[in-house]
Amino acid sequence: MVTPSPPPRPALLLAAQLPQASRSFRVRRAAPRMALASQGLRHTVDLDLGERSYPIYIGEDVMGAEAGLLQQHMAQKVLVITNDKVGPLYLDACVKSAAAGGAEVHTLVLPDGEKYKEMDTIMKVMDKALELKLDRRSLFVALGGGVIGDMVGFAAAIYQRGVRFVQVPTTLMAMVDSSVGGKTGVNHPDGKNMIGAFMQPQCVLIDTQSLASLPDRELASGIAEIIKYGLIFDAELFVWLEKNMDRLLAREPDALAHAVRRSCEIKADIVAQDEREGGVRATLNLGHTFGHAVELGLGYGAWLHGEAVGLGMAMAADLSLAEGWITQELRDRAIKLIEAAKLPTALPEGHGLTPAGFRESMSRDKKVKDGQLFLILLEGELGNCVISDQWDNAKMEEVLATYCA
Repeated sequence: MVTPSPPPRPALLLAAQLPQASRSFRVRRAAPRMALASQGLRHTVDLDLGERSYPIYIGEDVMGAEAGLLQQHMAQKVLVITNDKVGPLYLDACVKSAAAGGAEVHTLVLPDGEKYKEMDTIMKVMDKALELKLDRRSLFVALGGGVIGDMVGFAAAIYQRGVRFVQVPTTLMAMVDSSVGGKTGVNHPDGKNMIGAFMQPQCVLIDTQSLASLPDRELASGIAEIIKYGLIFDAELFVWLEKNMDRLLAREPDALAHAVRRSCEIKADIVAQDEREGGVRATLNLGHTFGHAVELGLGYGAWLHGEAVGLGMAMAADLSLAEGWITQELRDRAIKLIEAAKLPTALPEGHGLTPAGFRESMSRDKKVKDGQLFLILLEGELGNCVISDQWDNAKMEEVLATYCA
């Protein structure tokens, strides 16, 4: 089966274009803006942020020294940071590639898991950087999934008030979402990603061969974010996922390459328009407000991030239906696709979460503005969404009660 060419990317309405009295905004579509270059099995998506622009390299064996891509962004002294799960698989190859241009390369291996995404772990990075006498011309390399990428990016933002870093994501979640766009940070006991900074990398190096070693749960977790892009921006991508989910789960290379590339195009286009999430970038959080409450309620690490987002998207679809903003058919298609990706659409038995607990967690969400929680919900036809605080409290309570039962 031939993978289709990607459809045109959407252009989006910025918050700055809204009337002051507006309480919500929607997506507008226009001609594509991002540049895409291809060479063999490799593709480059360029994220346009002026002097902070950077390339996203996608392909097989792009991490290898022979590809020469990582060397283009090296410094004299480099610290490659990974975890004890990814390190045995890819650290040697990454170090070899980084050192191919003559760099002095050091390594730091951290424990794996969401529960280590905290300030104590950041201090271990600071300690290592100081031990090595790294300076502002040095470079950090984040080799791993979303947790490593978020922490290394944050460490780069605060070490000596900022050093350069490179993202080398090894999970599907990190490839299609967290490695692109410059969001970095760690968790707080009372909330996910509450401590952090915007810090753009020098480049993102996506070697799709690393997906071969990814556990099935991690693969499904990443697919959650791809489904999100289809639901809120790209109806053609959603339809493609409906037809090709089996191929993704089977890790067919051309299917994975298409899904990763299309996701990066969408994410790059949105970040180029709204880097600091002042408006339209917030739409990328479909399902995340609910999902973060699930992660906090179950305990960090009990569920993968994408698993919580999958359930969160189901909850968002149900609230959108309850509000009368989407049809029953669209709601059902969303739930069916989430389930087809092997993602949960219900909480586990004995979860202990309550509507009050959800409310408390969501009250600290980063999308709360002046005491009002803005949610990303579906509206209208497939591929459209709205950011709004004009949802009904009673309908929200019904949705929370249903899922917590």
